[in-house]
Amino acid sequence: MNDHALVSIALCTYNGEAYLREQLDSIVNQSYSPIEVIAVDDYSSDNTLNILKEYSEKYPSIKLFVNSENLGYIRNFEKALQLCSGDFIALSDQDDIWDLQKIEKQVKAIGNHLLVYHDSEFVDQNGQSLHRKMSDIMNLYRGDQPEAFLFFNCISGHSVLMKKELKDEILPFPNAYFHDWWMGYVATNLGSIDFLVESLVKYRQHQKADTNILKRKRDNTLRNPLTSAVKYERKMLWIKSCFEYPKNKNPEFIRHLYAEFKKNKEEYISLGLAKLIFKNRDVLFSINKKSAFSKLNFALKELWGGKIRRIFSE
Repeated sequence: MNDHALVSIALCTYNGEAYLREQLDSIVNQSYSPIEVIAVDDYSSDNTLNILKEYSEKYPSIKLFVNSENLGYIRNFEKALQLCSGDFIALSDQDDIWDLQKIEKQVKAIGNHLLVYHDSEFVDQNGQSLHRKMSDIMNLYRGDQPEAFLFFNCISGHSVLMKKELKDEILPFPNAYFHDWWMGYVATNLGSIDFLVESLVKYRQHQKADTNILKRKRDNTLRNPLTSAVKYERKMLWIKSCFEYPKNKNPEFIRHLYAEFKKNKEEYISLGLAKLIFKNRDVLFSINKKSAFSKLNFALKELWGGKIRRIFSE
């Protein structure tokens, strides 16, 4: 029974004073108990640390840690996870708003799965609904096929509740893409994952957010857009990380895919990768919500290889 299992919440912060109080209120008032909140501040320069100290003094369940230097978003979550001691671990950003029954519902739902996540509602910077959910943009995946996560990801870190045994398997995070994507890939190699159809987090979209899933207009002075060459190199690094994971459930397929990606990078035209993607389209595109034509177009783009993309971006 999970009724009284300790849940650790890994909360990572960095210059998040604008929305932090609202998020903390939604965490400390969860219907589930017991919880511990592992709050790790990544060397903030605003009032974030003072807010965390205020709440940690009021709520003993909050354990505060402060980095002596800025580690960055992914490495900070890595540190926070290492400090978690609960039977279950949830991840929290600094700017969302949780449903007060989020943890209770996820603990009840996890069953024999290694990880359970949920749908999320997009809200603006003021917390007002944008009338869209994560499931409006992509298919949420349940099952045990890691191939579903090779090209697409439907798991947001803020929606994750995982069993403690998954922690050692996912750490350290590879230097490719996002940590929540890696969680989905590893969990489906080792077991299965599931999701709740309810939107249990108000997922705030604002100028300084690390992700921009809705592709809303932003102030480009706040960030440097990635070139096609950089995007292709990141994709290569991600596939390499998946290939090198020692507990691959389908090692022959991932070996073949990685070999075709390497070949594709070196040649102007490579039919092999496009054929492999299209042949396995059912599982590879299970998260993708686009039309059959768009999926075919995705595969055909690989015909031109990484070299052409690099040339055009220079």
